[in-house]
Amino acid sequence: MKAGTNLEKVLEAGNFAVTAEVGPPKGASANAVQKKCEVVKSCSDAINVTDNQTAVVRMSSTAGAVLLKQMGADPVMQMTCRDRNRIAIQSDILGAVALGIGNILAISGDHHILGNHPGAKGVFDIDSMQLIQTMKMLRDDNQFICGDKVAGDVPIFIGAVESAFSDPVEFRVTRLAKKVNAGADFIQTQGVFDVEQFAKWMKGVTDRGLDEQTHILAGIIPMKSAGMARYMRDYVSGVYVPDELVKRMENADDAKEEGLKIMLEIIDQLEDVDGVHGIHIMAVGWEDIVPVIVEKAGLLPRPIV
Repeated sequence: MKAGTNLEKVLEAGNFAVTAEVGPPKGASANAVQKKCEVVKSCSDAINVTDNQTAVVRMSSTAGAVLLKQMGADPVMQMTCRDRNRIAIQSDILGAVALGIGNILAISGDHHILGNHPGAKGVFDIDSMQLIQTMKMLRDDNQFICGDKVAGDVPIFIGAVESAFSDPVEFRVTRLAKKVNAGADFIQTQGVFDVEQFAKWMKGVTDRGLDEQTHILAGIIPMKSAGMARYMRDYVSGVYVPDELVKRMENADDAKEEGLKIMLEIIDQLEDVDGVHGIHIMAVGWEDIVPVIVEKAGLLPRPIV
């Protein structure tokens, strides 16, 4: 075991994992995080805490993760490269581990110009690939980037993000391989809406044996309206929403029910794709749908490991 987190144990035991996601508030209310945690805790194996998602200022992911930990959940702390240099990144990793956070997910972060402080300066001292390498170095070599030794162990279950649909598609498996070689223990993908295309990507993954070196969780984004479907199709990088799904949402009498039906169909298909070890449900702002999805997908109760 690399960190001994619940997520790591569930995956290493060969179970089909379920992770959820919560976004911290634009304020200091611990109760706001706790309420969301209460909704998704019993139907997931771990819960991601986003790090100033969409470059909008929110409670820190570290604080959010600690609040989840206090409630008995297994947090996955997201860490972006946008807001920290290598000194702050390494310091925050050590602090998170000291507070009992074992799962840390490396991401580049949405560009600051998209958020509510467009005049802020993006740091990007290191990129997400280097952040993965940094965590592996801290854990396996007890060494900082500069070469100095770390005092004591730094147990981390290292996560990363990948998309099967970003251009150029033919290089996505190679990019995943680089993240695995850098040290990613688990991968959460961007939202999957075209399982056939995703399965082709996974074929490339399994052909290279990458599914035996890391755990891949397919992204699930519940759609609650036709407008949301169109927006993701037209504007969200790394996500491909087929026109036929958009039309289904547009023609539905109840868009939320249709969105739920689509997600359940996708999950059912994903369970049959070789190399997929679980799903990651991204329903930020619609946490109430997560237990419904997990129950109707037949994924309850969650394993006790």
